[in-house]
Amino acid sequence: MLEVFVFATLNGLVTGLLLFMLASGLTLIFSMMGVLNFAHASFYMLGAYFAYSISLKTGFWAGLILAPLLVGVLGAMVERYGLRRVHQSGHVAELVFTFGLAFLIDEAVQFFWGADTKNYRSPEILDFPLFTMFGQEFPAYRGFMIGISVLIFIGLYYVLTRSRVGIIIQAAITHPNTVANLGHNVPLIFMGVFGVGTALAGLAGVIAGPVLTTFPGMALVLGSIVFVIVVIGGLGSLPGALIASLLVGLLQSYAIASDVGMPELLELLGISFDRNHPLNDLWTLSLPQIAPILPYLLLVLVLIFRPAGLLGKREE
Repeated sequence: MLEVFVFATLNGLVTGLLLFMLASGLTLIFSMMGVLNFAHASFYMLGAYFAYSISLKTGFWAGLILAPLLVGVLGAMVERYGLRRVHQSGHVAELVFTFGLAFLIDEAVQFFWGADTKNYRSPEILDFPLFTMFGQEFPAYRGFMIGISVLIFIGLYYVLTRSRVGIIIQAAITHPNTVANLGHNVPLIFMGVFGVGTALAGLAGVIAGPVLTTFPGMALVLGSIVFVIVVIGGLGSLPGALIASLLVGLLQSYAIASDVGMPELLELLGISFDRNHPLNDLWTLSLPQIAPILPYLLLVLVLIFRPAGLLGKREE
């Protein structure tokens, strides 16, 4: 039992921190610009495909550096020549634009790389067990994923709350005219923020590609979960996104690792059904089977009891 709990916790941390890598960019863009980017997961997919192509020529590590930069530059160009033009039409136009952009990127990926799964692998230098516990090995690459995610959180939190750059960025949101009068290029700041946000999504794709496989539908797999995390944590809250990511990762990991069935859960809640009851089919389900819907159930509960999210600010 202890063995299952320990490795479920470790796998939940890996999943949660991977989700945070993806959610951090979306949170950054929304908190700084007020734009909910529906194409964010598509930039994540681009990061994986760019890294795969680069790794074929120069190896994994070059892809780790270059792929997020390429995605970030592409994201900055999208903001400069696309999103900025529709910004004056309001948030609905922005949502429609990013929604269409997601479809465009998905089709472009299949056009250039095909519809098959790519053989994108982790580097050989990290192909060893980081440690062995209860007779099971924990891969070094998963430890590497955890380390990168923690560094991203520390770096973003420091830049946004402790550095001069973060102060300028946050001031540009609330007082753009004042910031412009002080000699700062506000449109360039917004373009940079969007570029960094998409680069973080690309970095998540680079890291996740070898583990979750690189295929055209990978954006759909995590796309909806990321929005769930951002809402649960509180729109625009970086610490909230981290907490929500860990909650979702651990919740799903514990559910998958358990062998508890619905009869045990329903009996624990004091609920029972006659064999002829329409809901009697619930007795045939197990917790691992309902693991994929648990984040959405958590979202519903958070919206009921704390609509602003765990660390979100309530509007007065």
